[in-house]
Amino acid sequence: MNTQKSATAMIVDDEEPMRDQLRARLTEVWPQLQIVAEAANGIDAVSLAARHKPAIVFLDIRMPGQSGLEAARELYRQSHIVFVTAYDQYAVQAFDQGAIDYLLKPVDAERLQVTCERLRERLGEPPEDIENLISRLLQAKSGVAKPAYLKWIQASVGSAIRMISTREILFFQSDEKYTRVQTETAEVLIRKPLKELAEQLDPDEFWRIHRSTLVRVDAIAEVSRDMRGRQMVQVRNHPQKLEVSRNHSHLFQQM
Repeated sequence: MNTQKSATAMIVDDEEPMRDQLRARLTEVWPQLQIVAEAANGIDAVSLAARHKPAIVFLDIRMPGQSGLEAARELYRQSHIVFVTAYDQYAVQAFDQGAIDYLLKPVDAERLQVTCERLRERLGEPPEDIENLISRLLQAKSGVAKPAYLKWIQASVGSAIRMISTREILFFQSDEKYTRVQTETAEVLIRKPLKELAEQLDPDEFWRIHRSTLVRVDAIAEVSRDMRGRQMVQVRNHPQKLEVSRNHSHLFQQM
């Protein structure tokens, strides 16, 4: 098996800290593995894979835009796929029925070691045909009941507790120890971290456009570029423009 020449990989995850963690873990357990590319979404992953031809792709399942499952349909014929996911019962059950490997977030070094040993054995073989597995995962995902997302935000205003409907909120922005909640008429601070909010809000209603910013999708009036070439979101009925980070620019791919 030509494992040394073929030991190349790509990491795909929309969260930069998760990519950093996996890269560091891989350096520990498989120092010879070359990370030839990283991507923050499925669209970029497919494009970069065509250019760099990685032997292995570590692929996050849940990403905005093109999901990992959708990208896998275009990648599995040329690369060995390892799915990376937060715990999803439907996904784990489907994986356990097949030969494909998966990792749970946060990635455990011992579990990653086992995965890498399996990958080293497979590098001289054609990638696994996982079309049926992908179909099962997509079917299982469509049949899963939608989680109960946050509908109200509690904020302390003086000695009172104010209940703010998520439908009123234009955006959330982290502000040191607090998170700023902005509506058309008011601004309040809450102690709930932005990362925790992102997990509790409906991803179809709120998009993370920056590490420090969540914006309500139907509150976006326009997206433009400033003189430095950065994408900037203008929300309706509010003067502030919100920067879109490079890791999340794929949300506005047409620009």
